Amino acid sequence: MFKADDLKVYFICGTQDIPEGRTIKEVLTEALEGGITLFQFREKGPGAKTGKEKVALAEELQELCRAYDVPFIVNDDVELAEAINADGVHVGQDDEAVDAFIKRFNGKIIGLSVGNLEELEQSDLTHVDYIGVGPIFSTPSKNDASAPVGPGMIETLRSKVGALPIVAIGGISLDNVQEVADTSANGVSVISAIARSSNVTETVQNFLQYFK
Repeated sequence: MFKADDLKVYFICGTQDIPEGRTIKEVLTEALEGGITLFQFREKGPGAKTGKEKVALAEELQELCRAYDVPFIVNDDVELAEAINADGVHVGQDDEAVDAFIKRFNGKIIGLSVGNLEELEQSDLTHVDYIGVGPIFSTPSKNDASAPVGPGMIETLRSKVGALPIVAIGGISLDNVQEVADTSANGVSVISAIARSSNVTETVQNFLQYFK
């Protein structure tokens, strides 16, 4: 069962985020050793795996997460999440609507990206377990990212969603995570700061210190 604490240090990654000379399995293993609380498989962009290769990689990484009892969710790709029986799926504002697939994801984790009040007003949160708010800061990981909304957006949306869990995303690093920890966010979603760290395990542990 999903719980808000699963969002404390939420690692998002695909092969496109891994530095040369490393593999995603190596990086994920170190992140799991460090104590990440949730993993999202986001295989997108130039050079990303597709088709059977993507499915095989997803299954391999999901097996690894299960060994550490960490939820494994898939970004955007509802069909893949369903095919491999992932723990859940995360969708954006322009992806398939939650009510279109919820019957096939009964009991699964459903995450939704919500960047501002306008997006919140057009979102049906009935079946959503958490919202991802951002980009909080400017981010190098997503070419199509919107302008940064700042940590203040977390409180703006919190006033509307009540106790619904919120995870902050976008450009979050150990240099600015304190600004997020000072809000009511339940945790942080991180890509580059973990994937490109020279000591992944230590970096994860450092992030965890902010969300005890």
